[in-house]
Amino acid sequence: MPREDNYILDMQNITKIFPGVKANDNVNLSIKKGEIHALVGENGAGKTTLMNILYGLYEPDGGQVFYEGNKINLDGPQDAIELGIGMVHQHFMLVDPLTVTENIVLGNEPRSGLMLDQKTAKREVKEISDKYGLFVDPDAKIQDISVGMQQRVEIIKTLYRGAELLIFDEPTAVLTPQEIDELFEIFRSLKEQGKTIIFITHKLKEVKTISDRITVLRNGKSIDTVNTADVTKEDVAELMVGRQVLLEVEKTEAKPGAEIFSVDNLNVKDNRDIPAVKNISLSVRKGEILGIAGVEGNGQSELVEAITGLRNVESGKVNLRGKDISKYNARQIKREKVAHIPEDRQKRGLIMDFDLKENIILGYHDLEPFSKNGIMQYDNVAKYTQDLIDKYDVRGGGMEAQAKNLSGGNQQKLIVAREFSHDPEFLIASQPTRGVDVGSIEFIHKQIIDRRDNGAGVLLVSAELSEVLSLSDRIAVIFEGEIVDVLKASETDERELGKLMTGSKSEAGGESNE
Repeated sequence: MPREDNYILDMQNITKIFPGVKANDNVNLSIKKGEIHALVGENGAGKTTLMNILYGLYEPDGGQVFYEGNKINLDGPQDAIELGIGMVHQHFMLVDPLTVTENIVLGNEPRSGLMLDQKTAKREVKEISDKYGLFVDPDAKIQDISVGMQQRVEIIKTLYRGAELLIFDEPTAVLTPQEIDELFEIFRSLKEQGKTIIFITHKLKEVKTISDRITVLRNGKSIDTVNTADVTKEDVAELMVGRQVLLEVEKTEAKPGAEIFSVDNLNVKDNRDIPAVKNISLSVRKGEILGIAGVEGNGQSELVEAITGLRNVESGKVNLRGKDISKYNARQIKREKVAHIPEDRQKRGLIMDFDLKENIILGYHDLEPFSKNGIMQYDNVAKYTQDLIDKYDVRGGGMEAQAKNLSGGNQQKLIVAREFSHDPEFLIASQPTRGVDVGSIEFIHKQIIDRRDNGAGVLLVSAELSEVLSLSDRIAVIFEGEIVDVLKASETDERELGKLMTGSKSEAGGESNE
């Protein structure tokens, strides 16, 4: 039976089984009408699966769903939409060449004869955007507006179709701090108008800021539902992981030594042959972490690919220990005791069909002790792999398991194990904790700090401003392929960085990069 009247949604004993995995195991979730409810848990805890069931994308193998007191069975998302359930996915479902208005009404167009009634469509979009404070330009093309604005379009799309319950999957993953504040204002406005919100997130600070209640999933089971006001971030992290988690990065002050790495007037083009990195000059010293902060798509990826030998340098120099390595390929750079945690672990970091043994020696497979006179030394590979699996706590079926069968967090730990085990002198960490849960974040952060404290220079690229601030000793802000400013991490905050990331100048003025 459903709960009492003030609950809009009651999911009871939901079970969903995929081959070899019980993604949801008798999960219970009850949502009060008009609340903002956070759904949290580690990678693979079953959060997105549960929401996909609610939105009609998956059919549960067991359990019941009650919506507004009625038992429902959904054959697809259209059934959910007709009931008043809307979902804003992490990766937006928008058509770039179409306008904001055209995207919002797509599939539900007001018509004048056989043609789209543009006037009515614009008026309806404006009415919704004004009512909820979702101010957008109805005539702008999607390809010309910011990520934050695109997200607003997705929200208006769900409201245009009559959504009363809105599901958000990792809604802040690609937003600046200012855009996150604006999104939360929109959440509050939606709540004031009687809407109900469920949002999936990894970010406990956001959970505390905006939610009324929290449901925690762990290993496919519902662990607890708590009032946000009654718990700390540490309490929630412990519920998620099953042990106490250190949420703050613990580090001593850096003791930087000689310069180990620099780029001088570096220019790099993107895949469309358009300049992506424009005359960048940076330096990193031994024993320090230089963070790169910026909204994604401002040249960070091309910068990292150029300095790791994965993309051609148009002009300028890449220097390691004073030697120009701008013409080196990826293998030559690796041999210079350079480690690289790539931003896309599945495309650049691992071969998904290879097992853990094969992945752990990638790039080093032709060297001793793994190979001798061109013959693989499999006993040495097996011992080495098992040692690293134990040291870095890589879980997922042992050294014979294929990389594709590991969770995202364990895939990331496998890459960290491989890259750090060769005692690198210079480390490039690009989005090192993307899509990784709090327990694995704590572990990876500690490994990066340990590298720094052992005298390595570290270049950190992250879309997470809190990560850049807590790990870095200095921070370079990138905007449209140029370095806007370089600041000491201890002398700035998310607010100032957020402004710089959109091209504004620092009020205080930064430090020299030299």
